[in-house]
Amino acid sequence: MSPQRLSHVPPSFLRTLPQGLLELDIADRIYLDPDTTTRFSTDFGRLTRAPPSAVLYPSSPDDIAALVRFSYFSPHPFPVAARGCGHSIRGQALAPGGVVVDMPSLGRGRDDRRINVSGGDGSSFWYVDAGGEQLWIDVLHETLKHGFAPRSWTDYLHLTVGGTLSNAGVSGQAFRHGPQISNVYELEVVTGKGEMMRCSHNENPALFYGVLGGLGQLGIITRARIAVEPAPERVRWARLIYTDFVSFTRDQELLISMSEEGFDYVEGSLLMMDHSLIGNWRSSFFSDRDWEKVKLLASQFGAIYCLEGAVYYEMATASSVDQKLDSFLKLLSFVPGFDFANDVSYMGFLDRVHTGELKLRSMGLWDVPHPWLNIFVPKSRIRDFEIGVFKGILKPNNSMGPVLIYPLKKNKWDEKMSAVIPDEEIFYSIGLLRSAIMGDWEHLDDQNDEILRFCHREGIEYKQYLPHYTAQTDWMKHFGLKWNAFVELKRRYDPKLLLSPGQRIFTSSLIEHVSEQGIPFLKLY
Repeated sequence: MSPQRLSHVPPSFLRTLPQGLLELDIADRIYLDPDTTTRFSTDFGRLTRAPPSAVLYPSSPDDIAALVRFSYFSPHPFPVAARGCGHSIRGQALAPGGVVVDMPSLGRGRDDRRINVSGGDGSSFWYVDAGGEQLWIDVLHETLKHGFAPRSWTDYLHLTVGGTLSNAGVSGQAFRHGPQISNVYELEVVTGKGEMMRCSHNENPALFYGVLGGLGQLGIITRARIAVEPAPERVRWARLIYTDFVSFTRDQELLISMSEEGFDYVEGSLLMMDHSLIGNWRSSFFSDRDWEKVKLLASQFGAIYCLEGAVYYEMATASSVDQKLDSFLKLLSFVPGFDFANDVSYMGFLDRVHTGELKLRSMGLWDVPHPWLNIFVPKSRIRDFEIGVFKGILKPNNSMGPVLIYPLKKNKWDEKMSAVIPDEEIFYSIGLLRSAIMGDWEHLDDQNDEILRFCHREGIEYKQYLPHYTAQTDWMKHFGLKWNAFVELKRRYDPKLLLSPGQRIFTSSLIEHVSEQGIPFLKLY
């Protein structure tokens, strides 16, 4: 590190750095000035602040491996956290007192974008290799050049491949194709020992399944081989309004039970009486006239529900898509006259949330606290959840942001992976994606806690998605029967607890000195 760069660093920062860190070959890519560390001390949630001691801007996966390996063999190991675009909510990608790895640096200044589509020559097996730092929107752009696209998505595409695969990656296509983690053939990861390992269903399978949905605890994803399929050209996109929750959920479950000829995407949302056009960034689907019509209905009932579905098609089949959609609508019980449809490009449909983001950014409403709560609720208790939460705890309010409600199918998830879901064949993804534009994030956070207490009290066996817990007993309950296996994988691949400390799953109290080399290893329950 140059003297000029060090001259801007307070002596206290230098004292907290691990001895020898600035003597590594990657030292010129390690930044520890306050301006840099401050930028990496919080995330999209804006609820947690934890400054790192330094930030690594890697030029290759080897740089990441060198950093982790140095920490692993250091007498005083330090935490390391991979950070994509910082879209965590509760500081999951922070490394207090350690080193944050700026993953997007892997793709900067390169002739290639670390996105490569392979297949062809008569082969039906196509896939895309993408760096863990790559945005899904860029993966989509590249695959579309070849007429293909990944099967499963998140609603928002400006997230990194490694970030979503470390959680699960769910959206309205997951009922058909499973989450994004169910559509991966191979990974390359840097483990907590600084080892670069390739893994798949057949090669190092324990690591492969453990990393998928593993919350960054076992390795940093530097490359993923992802399944693709022929991409459609257009999307007939429908939204249907319901005043009755039972009909709303029954119709959603009907749609996800259909064959491959049914809807390609199914989601749903709650619309509260006081939601404004600004307050719901998904409302850009509606024309002003239609939105006023929807709001009037909401004012009459206090809360209404919106079922959202999409049919993919090619231009060659455009003449039949209306007939196909109409045949589906005849099976459903939405409010007569409250069916709305748009026709958009496949790209425009998948990147729909980005349009809302740009609108909110222009209003200064994007970079605000986001006390989000995402949980999976079993089908058998969704009615209880609706009565206690949607009609009870939340009530009509003017909080900003959508409340998502849509069903998923357990048989599309691989039990060998680290991600956990309710033990029912159908369960609902509930996303309270609210933003604190009035400086009231504590109030919204208290509501989230009240919702979880309600579930505990009523015996609703939910699972948090993008989980956040502060006590290890809660993490043990979260993982359930997978806990012991997860601890064993942690001991095997990150025994010194270096990776993703912001998740707060493992603590120093779990460490004991058992290695002949004097290296502390994780206790196994």
